Amino acid sequence: MKKNLTAARWILCLAAVAVCLAIVSGAQAQTQNKTLRLAYTDWSSSVASANLIKAVLEEKLDISCKLIPMDVEEMWQSVAEGRADAMASAWLPDTHSMYYSQYKDQVKDLGANLEGTKIGLVIPNITLGRLTAGTGIRNKPYIPVDSITELKQHADKFNYRIIGIEPEAGITHKTRQAMEVYGLEEFRLQEGSEVSAMAELSHAVQHQKWIVFTGWLPHWSFARWNLKFLDDPENVFGGPGSIHTVVRKGLKKDMPEAYQMLDRFFWTPEQVGQLMLWIQEDNGLFPFEKAMRWVRTHPEKIAGWIKQEKQPHRR
Repeated sequence: MKKNLTAARWILCLAAVAVCLAIVSGAQAQTQNKTLRLAYTDWSSSVASANLIKAVLEEKLDISCKLIPMDVEEMWQSVAEGRADAMASAWLPDTHSMYYSQYKDQVKDLGANLEGTKIGLVIPNITLGRLTAGTGIRNKPYIPVDSITELKQHADKFNYRIIGIEPEAGITHKTRQAMEVYGLEEFRLQEGSEVSAMAELSHAVQHQKWIVFTGWLPHWSFARWNLKFLDDPENVFGGPGSIHTVVRKGLKKDMPEAYQMLDRFFWTPEQVGQLMLWIQEDNGLFPFEKAMRWVRTHPEKIAGWIKQEKQPHRR
């Protein structure tokens, strides 16, 4: 009888241990199977950084990453509300200042992942015909404008248009302010997308038409064409800035490895420019493949983002 009781107790103990192990194993599996939801917008730099982060997380850390395209305002709101875990496309301190003011207390700013950004109104800086005259003197650009203050003098040549991108973009809000500050009432801000704006620019350069558009750095167009920012004496568009990584609160506890990688993620305008050009050369197709190529050609950079020892993050 005693033997039977002892055996029964052992069976119960083993069953209890098995249940505990199953619970722990299930919890670990649930943690390991978590997917990082990364919000991004349809800009060249945002597409490049999002696909690169996905490549590093999935290929180097075995962390699933889902890219979620959305407009800028929704991107901020989604991270603040926890519908997205992170974004690496927050342009601060000026371009996204209105969104930062609204959501700063609901998110965690990990700091700059790229420094040296610039936004403003841009024109082609291209000469008619040959670059230099027979005397060796450089020919003047076909659009002889240097400052936003000069735009209204040539409104008809610009067809009374400023070519823009999405209405929710920070640069679009700044352009509306600039139109008021500089008295550009005759102009119409033609909102669209980065793709439509670049199509307009390509056509204008090819046929040497007058065009002014909302531009920013880093962007592949500055590598393809000779472009220049118009002077902004009232500083409506602000000075040099940076692109920040912003995450939802609680991400560090929920996904510590992913959080650590995002916290260390930092690259230069030249490095993002390389990836953007690779993507653009293939007409924007298969950006993840181009990101994987970047990962393979920059092993030391990637290693600095994923190493276990905590390293100072460049700000």
